[in-house]
Amino acid sequence: MADSARLPVAWHVSSYSASGGSNCVEAGPVLDGSGRVAVRHSRYPDGPVLVFTRAEWVAFLAGVRSGEFDFPA
Repeated sequence: MADSARLPVAWHVSSYSASGGSNCVEAGPVLDGSGRVAVRHSRYPDGPVLVFTRAEWVAFLAGVRSGEFDFPA
């Protein structure tokens, strides 16, 4: 976990969060040339930040797109 005040990130709000979802998430690239991606709760912008390597982020997105994290029917 990282301190959001010390990490240069180009934050983007989830389109779901922006449309009135109750679980607000922001993610964005860390602006240090590392390729890392940071994620935080948008209601607590000064709170903790999770930081993922580019490979971890790509694997996560692939899992989301394939339905790996969907709730059982």
